[in-house]
Amino acid sequence: MLERRKFGPLGWNIPYEFSAADLAISVLQLKIFLDDYEEIQWPALNYMVAEANYGGRVTEEKDRRLITILLKKFYCPDALDEQYLYSSSGVYHCPVDGPLEAYKDYIRGLPINDDPEVTSP
Repeated sequence: MLERRKFGPLGWNIPYEFSAADLAISVLQLKIFLDDYEEIQWPALNYMVAEANYGGRVTEEKDRRLITILLKKFYCPDALDEQYLYSSSGVYHCPVDGPLEAYKDYIRGLPINDDPEVTSP
């Protein structure tokens, strides 16, 4: 979400100070939801991350809605499908399961400059 600020008026309206702790608690909560529940509780996970972890710092209502919309693209049942794309261009997707080097190659192949479509709903 910090990356959105690079796009000026296309990004956040207010420069929020998200921290590494916001990311860390979100990752921990994701792990809990994956490990402790037989079925993933998508709405609860979205709420915890969008409203509590990141949304707690967001004061503008439109920015709060944007966080929720963006996370629904990543935290959804469709994301478990190997063919799921995070962007309409197909550049951003979850790499197929493989060795660590395959993930590194995927990351190295990503564009240096992000297009705004990276997180388009």
